[in-house]
Amino acid sequence: MKTTVINTSKEMMCYSDFPADKECPNYMHNTRLMQYFREYAKHFNILPSIRFGVKVRKVKKSSDYDESGKWVIDLEENGEQKTELFDAVLVCTGHHADKNEPSFPGEDKFKGIRLHTHGYRSYKGFEDKRVVVIGIGNSGGDIAVELSKIAKQVYLSTRRGSWVVNRVGTAGVPFDVEGLRRYLEWLPLKLRNRIYENEANKKFNHADYGLKPDNHLMSAHIMVNDELPNRIISGTVVVKHNVEKITETSVIFTDGSRVDDIDIIVYATGYKFGFPFLEDPVFQVNENKLPLFKYMYPPDLKHHTLAVIGYVQPIGAINPIAELQCRLATHIFKGNKLLPSREKMWEDIRKKEAAMAARFYASPRHTIQVDFIPFMDELADLLGCKPNLKQLWVTDPRLAFNVFFGPCTTYQYRLRGPGAWPHARDAILTQWDRIYHPLRETRKVKQADCTIMLWHIVLIGIVSAVIFHLLLR
Repeated sequence: MKTTVINTSKEMMCYSDFPADKECPNYMHNTRLMQYFREYAKHFNILPSIRFGVKVRKVKKSSDYDESGKWVIDLEENGEQKTELFDAVLVCTGHHADKNEPSFPGEDKFKGIRLHTHGYRSYKGFEDKRVVVIGIGNSGGDIAVELSKIAKQVYLSTRRGSWVVNRVGTAGVPFDVEGLRRYLEWLPLKLRNRIYENEANKKFNHADYGLKPDNHLMSAHIMVNDELPNRIISGTVVVKHNVEKITETSVIFTDGSRVDDIDIIVYATGYKFGFPFLEDPVFQVNENKLPLFKYMYPPDLKHHTLAVIGYVQPIGAINPIAELQCRLATHIFKGNKLLPSREKMWEDIRKKEAAMAARFYASPRHTIQVDFIPFMDELADLLGCKPNLKQLWVTDPRLAFNVFFGPCTTYQYRLRGPGAWPHARDAILTQWDRIYHPLRETRKVKQADCTIMLWHIVLIGIVSAVIFHLLLR
């Protein structure tokens, strides 16, 4: 979408050794985000090392893989078919490429237009139309909101509903800056769910708006949307139940209601993923489940020269996880770090599957769900770059305070270990300046402002934990 604005803030999603410019808005428009990526590439002079416009057709083990661990890749470059030998492979195709299109009875008879969000780019052509959007993920919400401003009517169909949060959190702080902090991981999940759900319902009552799901907020992927409740209360978006069937011009829902004279149906029904270019038997994907250690490594491969990057669905930004996975993969390829035994890797995979099944409702989108801070720490433990809080409290209390009670920004994983960045400490201590600068260009943000806010949040956390403990007695 041309209007897309990223739903994770700049300090929480930037590269760990390249903070976004202080002039940059906290939530970047897609064009500004692309500018940031180009600035990164220019700063580190990586463009000369990249071959663009190459299509990968097949990835397979080399004839001497058992000895060398190398891979043969069939590719197409400038219209020419080639086969080349590579020492290692990173699979970075992402899990939003292969669209998931469920079928509904009668949809083949529908006389209007049907399309998946994967093909949606602009509202043009939707003016004065009656539209049904099926699905309530982030894309479904964004498209419903955008179309509601120019379409005759938009209906948003959902099976389960969704918790909706705003980009702007308490006191105007980006919601992920507010919520992704190390000390919060010490609070029981039940308490965190209660706190976050109460905050979400303060914005609008999810039950009254037809959006309250059966699951708790941290048991499913949330929707980040600033405008949806406004569109619902103004009637330009009407929330409906799941689709039961489709006729030539109508959509009938599972509660028996129907909407007529529909012009367009938009399928915001997510994605499925696979790796058709990988020659078997590297690993198998069943029902969107990835049998990979840390969602990266097939345990049964003899050599760890193939890694999958970014196939996670975090509660938080995906960019820092993908970056840390790449850092880890690089050191494993070079032999600087070793993975656990095959048995240990399978044990970790099964534990994650069991934990996910116990916490999240069964859905293809919840097979790769991770919590941001715990998963980043798992990767950092393997790489050797997890911040040492015990040491920091002794040697640098100010930094330790910001690491533990402040937002868990990516710079924390550059304080020590492989790839340590000499400016990481300064980046952490000045992150509030970069957060507030585009909002307060006429007023310099004082560190005291941030410290007061941090202590306020800490106090709330301590009081909440005490109350929760007393309730359980």
